[in-house]
Amino acid sequence: MSSPDPQVRAARNPSTPPARGPVVAVTGAATGVGALLTERLAASEEIRQVVAIDERRGECADAEWHILDVRDPAIADKLRGAGVVVHLALDLDLETDPAARSAYNVRGTQTVLTAAAAAGVHRVVLCTSAMVYGALPDNELPLSEEAELRATAEATGVGDLLEIERLARRAPRAHPGLNVTVVRPAVLVGGTDTALTRYFESPRLLVVAGSRPAWQFCHVEDLCSALEYAVLEKVDGELAVGCDGWLEQEEVEELSGIRRMELPSAVALGAAARLHRIGLTPSPAGDLAYTMYPWVVSGSRLHDAGWRPRWTNEEVLAELLEEVSGRHTVAGRRLGRKDATAAGAAGATVALLGAAAVVRRARKARRRS
Repeated sequence: MSSPDPQVRAARNPSTPPARGPVVAVTGAATGVGALLTERLAASEEIRQVVAIDERRGECADAEWHILDVRDPAIADKLRGAGVVVHLALDLDLETDPAARSAYNVRGTQTVLTAAAAAGVHRVVLCTSAMVYGALPDNELPLSEEAELRATAEATGVGDLLEIERLARRAPRAHPGLNVTVVRPAVLVGGTDTALTRYFESPRLLVVAGSRPAWQFCHVEDLCSALEYAVLEKVDGELAVGCDGWLEQEEVEELSGIRRMELPSAVALGAAARLHRIGLTPSPAGDLAYTMYPWVVSGSRLHDAGWRPRWTNEEVLAELLEEVSGRHTVAGRRLGRKDATAAGAAGATVALLGAAAVVRRARKARRRS
């Protein structure tokens, strides 16, 4: 059952003036960032009503819920009357089949943009990642929002995010009057599970010799406040969001208490590619680049609009370490506690590399027979 209309709620409580802000639709509203943003907007006096869309009902009682797949063209009917749509129904799960993940992410975004235009929505807010800038040794520190998107499709989900960015640029031309804002967070922390958060579940922090890591985080609470800025039209365009500044690898190691394991580039990248190819790890070799080279963003557009992060990199790292405590991951693959204890620190990596070698030998033997 839908929540009462805001005017009905105001009539029941005459002392509460009706909100004059926009009606905002949020896709992916039942879980993750979508659930947090839905609660935040529903509690805001600057928002008239929140329309929550997902494949299951979430917990926000003050939102008007619609249960459907965002790829369903019927979503256009659910968006009528909304002034802003925040599209957060994305699947970036490491374990999802890549083809199915891309089909959902790209088709879902296409459908939402088309449906929003058909429904008379004037603004769509999309969320990708600062990963679209690419992690490259010659990146400036920090990158401006205007920096070229130099990422490739080799890392988990980045190909989908680049396609979403392309759709965002094309949509205003295809649908005049539709404003599209794209928000690009740094390493997202707060109930998230990505190749980059799993990096801190390892018994040793893998460092590729000759690389120049620089770590910048974004807490989900700061992401939600940045999304709210976009919803309220305090800022638009392409927006990068993250904590101020960054941490060098040595600072991360000191703060985390996790020592490094340094490998030559050819060994690390080659092993990562082989392990992923034979299905021992969910992360492709492209994920490793984001732990090797900087992709720190300035967030200047949000800052110019008056937004500031509430979290520091040090605080977000501490929360991340608390979240992953007790988990054991090597090369992106989760291990059981018994496996991790038995393998030891560097030994766990050696075990995976050994497993890869065994598989290769077995395949060669089958080809010879």
